[in-house]
Amino acid sequence: MAAARRASTLLAQKTTCTSTTRLRRLPLYTPQGQRFASASASQLNINGKDISVPTGLFIDGKFVTSKAGNVFASENPSTGQELLKIQEGREEDVDEAVKVARRTFDDGSWANSNPLQRAKFLNNLADIFEKNAEEIVALECADTGKTLNQCSKLDVPGSIGTLRYYAGWADKILGTTSFNIPGAFAYTRREPIGVCGQIIPWNFPLMMFIWKIAPALACGNTIVIKSAEATPLSALKACEYIQQAGFPNGVVNLVSGYGKTVGNAIAHHMDIDKLAFTGSTATGRSILKASASSNLKKVTLELGGKSPNIIFPDVDMEKAVEWSAWGINMNFGQTCHAGTRIYVHGSVYEKFLEAYTERMKKVKVGSSFEAGIDQGPMNSKMQYDKILSYIESGIEEGATVHLGGKPIDSKEGYHIEPTIFTDVKPEMKIMRDEIFGPVVCIIPFSSESEVVRVANDTRYGLAAAIHTKDYERAIRMTNGLKAGTTWVNMYNLIHYSIPFGGYKESGIGMECGEAALDMYTATKAVYYNTGMPCPS
Repeated sequence: MAAARRASTLLAQKTTCTSTTRLRRLPLYTPQGQRFASASASQLNINGKDISVPTGLFIDGKFVTSKAGNVFASENPSTGQELLKIQEGREEDVDEAVKVARRTFDDGSWANSNPLQRAKFLNNLADIFEKNAEEIVALECADTGKTLNQCSKLDVPGSIGTLRYYAGWADKILGTTSFNIPGAFAYTRREPIGVCGQIIPWNFPLMMFIWKIAPALACGNTIVIKSAEATPLSALKACEYIQQAGFPNGVVNLVSGYGKTVGNAIAHHMDIDKLAFTGSTATGRSILKASASSNLKKVTLELGGKSPNIIFPDVDMEKAVEWSAWGINMNFGQTCHAGTRIYVHGSVYEKFLEAYTERMKKVKVGSSFEAGIDQGPMNSKMQYDKILSYIESGIEEGATVHLGGKPIDSKEGYHIEPTIFTDVKPEMKIMRDEIFGPVVCIIPFSSESEVVRVANDTRYGLAAAIHTKDYERAIRMTNGLKAGTTWVNMYNLIHYSIPFGGYKESGIGMECGEAALDMYTATKAVYYNTGMPCPS
């Protein structure tokens, strides 16, 4: 790797001061020479709205072309047509981004800045998202296939809330003190880890971008992040907003590209101190191996799930049906915590099955911007084909398609009918594997002990839900289910203030809440001698 060129010009950021606190000025770096050519933005018209979208890699505060000059296309899953082409990063671009992030971290201008300044930038970014909410919603829907309703009510408000939540934490990342050692005084410091590599998935590209960067930045780290190649546009737009929010150059760097090149380079990089990944369990394994074979970088993983949703006979049936429908309708089953295994007590099985079937028949499928749409297209042709292959597997293994099970005949887009399987067996692929689409299995059970056993009979442990009016049972069940998130009489509520992570093969570490700060800090212990004699 060529040595990174040092910057020559320091431009002072304007800061605000109070009578009690003076915020340190953070320098912006201007390179002596251009390492890249500038990359232009493209103009898209989405749902009648003209939106400018950056197309370059975002390195050192600028949108630039990749060193090799390669590009790749982003597709609209509602039409199957190309939206635009963007710069494709490679290993050499990751190297450059890491050099910039390392230089920015090591000079201390961000890591050692007043935490209130970091909070100010995060709040600035939240303000810009609020001001441009319609724009980012339109872009996210076009790139992912999400419905206008879900994206505007969940993804964008959740992203803004996450930024403000971690802005609030920036000056509250505290250590501990101890006077309990005779002759010594000790304290701990929670310090930023350093350069953080981050790799995000295609199903919630905007929200995952914010979930990753917000706690890392609040703690004082610098970032090299890779967006999913299937959904790169909201990350590019977010980096434009990061420019507008006044973040110093080099604090956040985005390298768009493919997992086998950009993702692999981040995972193996010797100068990345920590890696956070959300995606498949198979890729998570590869990342752990990469960490072990490189510099033992700290790793957090949020991986797959095959979550049970359990219905007891004393439920409010109407509410249980509605929440169970939301358990699969949120993002059309393209969530790692989707409620895909629905266990129903035998005494109410037929009643629930009938009511749930009628509810799912009402799901309106169409393109993202159609009024009243509940389910948009699957995110890509690859995902569409994968889901259909699982449906075919279920049929071949003897399960009954109770509802749906077919692609929706449309002139364009990747649409699949909401699908219900019955007569399933535990060993079937549709019961074991994460399908990541609008497919559920409904299974009867007879006792509490039985359903705990079968619910936990999975390699995953991300989420689970139970529906009951008996809160003693609810406590027993939530204690017994091996899952990082459990819900009672609801499904699919994930809030940025509450830790989110999984058991077993669903991951390592936590996203969200105060717990995420531990993922982006290193704890240093400091001892002072206050009169202890040397023991030798």
